[in-house]
Amino acid sequence: MTEKMERPGSNKDAVDGFFPIDEHEEEVIEEGQAIRRKGIYLLPNLFTTGNLFCGFYAIIAAQAGNFSLACIAVFVAMILDGLDGRVARMTNTMSKFGEQYDSLADMVTFGVAPAMVAFSWALQDLGKFGWMVAFIYAACAALRLARFNAQIEVTDSRYFTGLASPAAAAVVIGMVWALSDFGFNGESTFVALLGSLITGGAGVLMVSNIRYHSFKKIDLRGRVHFVFLLAIVLAFAVVFMDPPRTLLLIFLAYACSGPIMAIWRMGESKNDQEEAI
Repeated sequence: MTEKMERPGSNKDAVDGFFPIDEHEEEVIEEGQAIRRKGIYLLPNLFTTGNLFCGFYAIIAAQAGNFSLACIAVFVAMILDGLDGRVARMTNTMSKFGEQYDSLADMVTFGVAPAMVAFSWALQDLGKFGWMVAFIYAACAALRLARFNAQIEVTDSRYFTGLASPAAAAVVIGMVWALSDFGFNGESTFVALLGSLITGGAGVLMVSNIRYHSFKKIDLRGRVHFVFLLAIVLAFAVVFMDPPRTLLLIFLAYACSGPIMAIWRMGESKNDQEEAI
């Protein structure tokens, strides 16, 4: 009985031809040696996918006129965006693929989605000026993320250079949620102009050189005083009493803290120079 001989590698070639998606492979450093690993980590990328889904859903909901749902989706995405990196670090599942995927998801959720939500809500009634402001915000978010990725190895992790894109998105989305909840929309020229001012301002702050505290040095795994936990519970209670206005005030205060601290530091520096003279 004779066996049918096959060319070496023929089965592999047939499988590769049938399944047109290549296996992801990347180089990692382990114990000082470069090792190539195949596949991706599932858990952190699930959070990133949820982040991306929320951003996409926000765009769809805003186009349908459901601004409250669109805004809630972006705020949920902020929670997922904060979890994916922490989960990756805690489970030691960090990867170059995850970093790039997270950055692209952030561009959709915190760059394109807020611009589209604001445009569908009020900016479209300003004509070309409205879509120009929305585009400026989206472009600034892209520039902010590109600069962050390029400087991540050399910057002080305690501070952000420019307003972080999730915080900028929270300001824009919080404005839309708070005002639309009161029935204000683009039919009012004043509201449309206010919306364009806040949207454009948030975009400019993202690409500015103003420093913001990142709060990355807060250790969530350590022991804290019982009062600290009680304060967190009270904070949640305050937020849920009136989420649109409370979240808007929180992130608006954070966005304003950067310029205020920059002006304060400039004043201190000027006083020191005068004393030195």
